[in-house]
Amino acid sequence: MRALVRGGRRVDERAEAVQGDLRNVGAFANALQGCRYLIHCAALYTFAPRAKREIAAVNVEGTASLMLAAELAGVERVVLTSSSATLGHAHSGYHRSKLDQERAAFASRVPVLALLPTAPVGPGDSKPTPTGKLVLDFARGKIVAKAPGGGGMNLVAVEDVARAHVAALERGRIGERYVIGGEDLSMDEIWRRLAEVTGRPMPKWRAPYALALGAAYCDELRCRIAGSEPNVPLEGVRLSRERMYADSSKAGAELGYEASPIKAALERAVRWYRDAGMA
Repeated sequence: MRALVRGGRRVDERAEAVQGDLRNVGAFANALQGCRYLIHCAALYTFAPRAKREIAAVNVEGTASLMLAAELAGVERVVLTSSSATLGHAHSGYHRSKLDQERAAFASRVPVLALLPTAPVGPGDSKPTPTGKLVLDFARGKIVAKAPGGGGMNLVAVEDVARAHVAALERGRIGERYVIGGEDLSMDEIWRRLAEVTGRPMPKWRAPYALALGAAYCDELRCRIAGSEPNVPLEGVRLSRERMYADSSKAGAELGYEASPIKAALERAVRWYRDAGMA
């Protein structure tokens, strides 16, 4: 069993770790020889305004190159990790890249199916991703206000997403897309769940949308100058009034997918951050 990973860390004694970079697929393409299946879950996930070119290079161009390498290696089946945001919830550079990534994969000559996770939470999100940052910021006491508007999102346990990938390898239909979600929660309910698992107080004050949007534009300007990640993502503020809910019934019917309780996933995420000394 061969694991194509960027960091080169061995996570299973049965796996051969191969270090690679999607900006240079040719450097590790030979590792695909002898592999029957490919799970492509690597991506650059960032809302940094100056990262759009790199996002396209990794998520879109890198995927096209990887699909070509898989074809040449005779890979029988590819499971692509996309995003439920490709269904229309978001319009950031990252989420647009995931839609373009799907197009590149499905246009290739290898048999491909796609999984569209919602917002995964759980242990191991060390970067963290924007969703992980939401959990980490709450655990650190940095969330001082409720989100503006009446929006919400679907959270899913990262372990459920992993199990869905295995099921997709075994019985997913080629050419199909499967939404992998957990629980639909309002933003207030997410804060309540996080308050319960962290012991932090639930914010009482709700930030006015106009104020949050103004802060996000200012932060966007700062990030364009500094090249850093936003503290107040413009995309996040815009989506705070959207109900980004999801239906995983297709995955349930065809992959046998079942979502586990999201509160337990939030508890695992917070525990991991605290054990890692991050919260």
